[in-house]
Amino acid sequence: MWKKSLCLLIPCVLIAYYCYAPIPHEIEQHWELMMIWSFMRIQMHIAPLFEMLGFRPFPLLEILVVPPTSDENVTVTDTLFNNVPVRVFVPKQKSSTLRRAVFYIHGGGWVTGSAAWDPYDELGRWMVERLDAVVVSTDYRLSPQYHFPTQFEDVYDALRWFLRKKVLAEYGVDPSRICIAGDSAGGNLVAAVNQKLLNDPEIKIKVKIQSLIYPVLQALDMDLPSHRENIHMVIVEKEHLVEFWSRYFTSDKALLEAMVANQHTPVESSHLFKFVNWSTLLPERFKKGHVYTTPIHGPSELAKKYPGFLDVRASPLLANDSILRRLPLTHILTCQYDVVRDDGLMYLSRLRAAGVRVVHEHVEDGFHGILSFGSSLINFRAGKREVNKYLKWLKENL
Repeated sequence: MWKKSLCLLIPCVLIAYYCYAPIPHEIEQHWELMMIWSFMRIQMHIAPLFEMLGFRPFPLLEILVVPPTSDENVTVTDTLFNNVPVRVFVPKQKSSTLRRAVFYIHGGGWVTGSAAWDPYDELGRWMVERLDAVVVSTDYRLSPQYHFPTQFEDVYDALRWFLRKKVLAEYGVDPSRICIAGDSAGGNLVAAVNQKLLNDPEIKIKVKIQSLIYPVLQALDMDLPSHRENIHMVIVEKEHLVEFWSRYFTSDKALLEAMVANQHTPVESSHLFKFVNWSTLLPERFKKGHVYTTPIHGPSELAKKYPGFLDVRASPLLANDSILRRLPLTHILTCQYDVVRDDGLMYLSRLRAAGVRVVHEHVEDGFHGILSFGSSLINFRAGKREVNKYLKWLKENL
């Protein structure tokens, strides 16, 4: 009898482990979110097995890929911009004037994601229909096969190609109405490429708006208040965030272990902590009585082997004020129940202090990835609401 009970108990425990999540009561549709979260957790746990077998770490997510299908409103094509794959959405209706444009960078922790995923494909179509915009949704090579700075360079190469006058004219784009936008790791790349554009003598086009949607912006301090509060939050737990960061730079477990302990930054780089010091950069309401602890310094050898985490192209929060003050109108979206919430809030503080015009939307009942949850495939009410607000703001300001 006890063997039968044990056989029943084990699967019940496993189901409870994968399905349960400490979802705050402010977030609606608990059960739907828990089911999606359980699928994602399974993906995370079986990813190492697929890697050992020589496959991409998240093959089950390939079910999200949709072909480039045109309809009565939009022409959709997959093409290459400077050898980088992009999906381009162009309105079918003829226009007597040049159109606005959005260059979009998908998220996925630099390890997964695609412009061909259904939520990103649908977002591109919505931007065409509601903004009458040309939309370029770019891909980039992913870790663990490729590490930093490959992802940054791919996106930057595609963007530079798009910003050429000849290409903008081909797509009927108004050079004065261009937005670079992205979510999560894509938000990181948005911030990084915009900073790089400022000192590129070959780029004459000035971007009008940069839009960072729940961006991850620094790899120095892995002990922010949002890390503590949302350590086991749905969609991205702290352990996943640290692993994504580590994989961005290397497959060497030594860096992962040091980042988990928050002991990876060498003493000779301690001056950089002033750029990510949450005790001075976060608004009071987000500190919530947390006590700031200066991270313990790590071995210099680690930073010498993998200097990427100290590179401003990977951690845009490390940029000097002389760079920040030259940035365009910036839109930042943060979510209360998001492990990377404080990265966006600190960038907000630094940009405003540098004199940059910043529009901030904080979603009190939001979690990481909420805009993608507004797609028809997932159909979360809060996600739909935030997508509508976001597109309305873009239409009014771009």
